[in-house]
Amino acid sequence: MTKKYAFISVFPEIFVPFSQSGIVKKATDSGLIQIKSFNPRDFLNNKDRIDDKVYGGGPGMVFKSEPIQKCINHTKDTFSGSSKVIHLSASGETFTAQTARELSKEDSLIFLSSRYEGLDQRLIDAEVDKEISIGDYVLTGGEIPSMVLLEAIIRFIDGAVGDEESVKNDSFENALLEHPQYTRPEKNELGEVPETLLSGNHDQIEKWKRKHSLGKTFIRRQDLIRQHDLNQEDIDQIKEFLSDLGYESDKIAELLSIFNNEN
Repeated sequence: MTKKYAFISVFPEIFVPFSQSGIVKKATDSGLIQIKSFNPRDFLNNKDRIDDKVYGGGPGMVFKSEPIQKCINHTKDTFSGSSKVIHLSASGETFTAQTARELSKEDSLIFLSSRYEGLDQRLIDAEVDKEISIGDYVLTGGEIPSMVLLEAIIRFIDGAVGDEESVKNDSFENALLEHPQYTRPEKNELGEVPETLLSGNHDQIEKWKRKHSLGKTFIRRQDLIRQHDLNQEDIDQIKEFLSDLGYESDKIAELLSIFNNEN
């Protein structure tokens, strides 16, 4: 069954190169997905504006509810079925790999991109199923976040990625960051591929990958590493990773002590 996705934006041309490139084009050409774009300005009466001043005062303008609602209804009619509406908003819940996996199960999604000071809250309450943010920062509009969501979602659709094992090994899939990757040549002016990866010893290679995933996550994303019930072997691997980076034993002990006290 083809999954259907729609972008609602006052700048629908932004999505053209995105839809015609990479994994998105591959999924479209293979019939896995269908993408459409709709401009809410097409649902304005005469010379009406898409936005207006904020009640209660304050800077900026807010999208009116009526043209957006008409556009949403038209999009749902076009898809001939129920569609969840996702509003990209700095005040939404933070987007994660788990969210992408859950949304990939939906047959139809509408990505609603607002601009300026956002949408009339009454429209959000009436039409929006979920508000999502891609991070703790503000962009001019929701178009780029919409594309971020869709590409992440597509990766979880069966058949969209050539090697589905690569998705399983992606960062965040196991609440760990991915280990480093290398390719040919084995040696160049930048350095050498780690010997372990060339050894052919599967057990040692998997241990190396685990160590580097644990160590990288420990340093960069303590929020993720705390999701794991680390055993002694995991702790030893983190110690070894930190030692390989040049950390002194006293500093390693300090970092692990802080981690254990906060965990």
